[in-house]
Amino acid sequence: MIETITQEQLWNGPAADAWLTMQSTLDQLFEPFETALVDAVKDQGARHVLDIGCGTGATTIAIGRAIAGRGHATGADLSVPMIELAGERARACGVDARFIAGDASRIAANTPFDMAVSRFGIMFFDDPVAAFEQIRAMLLPDAPLTAFAWRSPKENPFMTCAERTAAPMLPPLPPQQPDAPGQFAFAAADRVRTILADAGWSRVVLTPFDVECTMPVARLDAYLLHMGRVGIALNQLDDAPRTALLAQLRRAFAPFVDGDRVRFTAACWRIDARA
Repeated sequence: MIETITQEQLWNGPAADAWLTMQSTLDQLFEPFETALVDAVKDQGARHVLDIGCGTGATTIAIGRAIAGRGHATGADLSVPMIELAGERARACGVDARFIAGDASRIAANTPFDMAVSRFGIMFFDDPVAAFEQIRAMLLPDAPLTAFAWRSPKENPFMTCAERTAAPMLPPLPPQQPDAPGQFAFAAADRVRTILADAGWSRVVLTPFDVECTMPVARLDAYLLHMGRVGIALNQLDDAPRTALLAQLRRAFAPFVDGDRVRFTAACWRIDARA
């Protein structure tokens, strides 16, 4: 069985390496979520925004650009190398965005935030109730939260295709527990409502958010070789079995290929709440 590693090891190791390598492709792929979060910040008139699990900084930078002159955005992420890249990107484009390496629920912030946002960064807390209690404490009373999280694996076949296809050709992957930290940890709406309510949040609303995501087909091999548990496993194989599995994965992903683009629907929750 492929060894299980902690979230801190994952996001400062193989997952960080993957996101750094694929940064521009992933920013393009998930741009609809970035746009939605920027619009939410504008609608709320927020001035001091916390971006939870900001990764390489795309959403933080976009929000910082949108509120330039009246506030600032702060991104927090467990991954040190991803935070370092985020800071470099912000400086390169002259955006007032700040970045802190560490668990977003444990960072030290001098200014209370008047909004929190997240693009797929809230599903990885070991103790989500405690984490959201701490995040709420960093916000002004009644400050809004807007976040995106994946719905069920069944509703996201693109995101599960690699593991389904590769399973017969790889050592057993550690079984995924529905409530454990991970991509689909917030798939169950009732669980998310309970977590936020137990953490003291109010007016919790989950709305289905389904959008088309797309990337160049020329980037598909790189995506398969780097992303997710299969990407990690592929890079542990010898050349011949890796080449064979990659060819099989290409065939499995053929239904998502449309000319020179890869297209799929991301089935997510938009989560809104008040501190």
